Amino acid sequence: MFNHPIIARRHAIKLGLAGLLGMTTVTTTEAINRGRQTPVRYHPKRDFTVVGQASLKERAAAKGLIFGAAADKHILLNTLFANTFTKDCGMLVAENDLKWRTIRSNPHTFDFSKGDWLVKFARTHGMLFRGTPLVWELGLPKWFKKKVNHKNAERFLVEHITKVAKHYAGVVHSWDVVNEAIAVSRSKRSDGLSRSPWLEFLGEDYIELAFRTAAKADPKAMLVYNDRWLDYDTPVGNAQRAAVLKLLERLKSNKTPIHALGIQAHLKARETRFNAEKMRGFLKDVASLGLKILITELDVQDEGLPADVMESDRIVAAAYEDYLSVVLDEKAVIAVLTWGLSDRYTWLSRNSRRPLLYDSYFQRKLAWNAMARAFEQAPKR
Repeated sequence: MFNHPIIARRHAIKLGLAGLLGMTTVTTTEAINRGRQTPVRYHPKRDFTVVGQASLKERAAAKGLIFGAAADKHILLNTLFANTFTKDCGMLVAENDLKWRTIRSNPHTFDFSKGDWLVKFARTHGMLFRGTPLVWELGLPKWFKKKVNHKNAERFLVEHITKVAKHYAGVVHSWDVVNEAIAVSRSKRSDGLSRSPWLEFLGEDYIELAFRTAAKADPKAMLVYNDRWLDYDTPVGNAQRAAVLKLLERLKSNKTPIHALGIQAHLKARETRFNAEKMRGFLKDVASLGLKILITELDVQDEGLPADVMESDRIVAAAYEDYLSVVLDEKAVIAVLTWGLSDRYTWLSRNSRRPLLYDSYFQRKLAWNAMARAFEQAPKR
C-alpha cells in the first residue's frame, strides 16, 4: 500500500462523492470481469447520439478549444490514416519524432528530418504543431549514460534545449519542456521528484533551468510542464496532484517562464475512483496560478473489459465523456489531445484492443461520439 504523505495545497479540496459512475443519470448494470472480479459499469441505454457532420476540430473550435492527436511521420505516410487525421485534428503532436533518442543518435549531431517533415505536414493542412518533450528521463539515447555526468550535465541540457527549441522557434504552438519529473509512488523525497539523471546531476533546479533555457530559445512558444497519474481519487493520485501543484507554485514564485500544465489523462475504463469534485478543485488551483491547462495524452485503456465489442466500446465511450464533462468545465483548459487517433497505432496495443476514437480500419467508434458530445456540452472560452 502506498503511504506517501500528501503535500499541503493552497486550497483544501473537499472529498466529493460524485465519481465516474455518479456523473450520469442513465440506468446502469454492473458487468463483472471474472478474472479479477473488478466491477465496471455498463450503460446499455446511454445515448451517444451526435448532431450534425462537424469534425472534432470544428466542434472544439466552436468552444474556443483545440483538438488534436499525437502521430509520427511513419504513421502519417499511411494515406488513409492521414486523411482521417487531417479531417478531425487541429493540432499535430509529435509522438516520438522529437525525443532525444530520435534526433540525437550520437552526442554531437542533431537529426531534425522527421520533425521537419511533421512541421511541413502540419502547415500543409492548416494545423498547429506541438513539440514533446525537451526533457524526459525515459526518452534518452543509449549513449547518455556513458557521456553525461555531474560535470557536463548542465552543458548537455542547455545545448539540447537551445538547439531544438531554436530550430523550431516560431512554428511550435507549445513544448512539453519537462515531462514526468514527479513520481510520488517511487520517490523517497518529500517533494516527490523522480530520481532521474537530471535530478542526480543537477538537483531540483534542473526544472527551472530547462524552462528558462526554452524561453530564451523560443520566446513565443507556450511552455508546459507535463505529468501523469493526476486523474483518480487514489493515494497515488492524491499525492501526485499535491506534489505537482507544489512544484507549479514554486516555479511561479520564482518567476519561472511556465505557461501551462499538461495532464496526460491515460485513463482506465475499469477504474471507478474518479472524484469530480477533487478534479475540479485541482484544476481550479492550477488556473489560480495563472496557468493554462492542456489534456495532452488522452486515451482509455480497455484491458479486462467484456469481450463483447459493443459492450466494451460503451464503457470506453462513457469514460471519455464523463472525464471530459468535468475537465472541460474549467475554462483554463484550452486543448484536448489524444495519444494517437486509431487503434491501429497505439502504444497500448499490448494490453488494449480499442482504446482510441477510431478502430483499426479508421472507422469512427462511440468514443468519437463521446468526444464530440463533450465538446458540444463544454462552456465557451
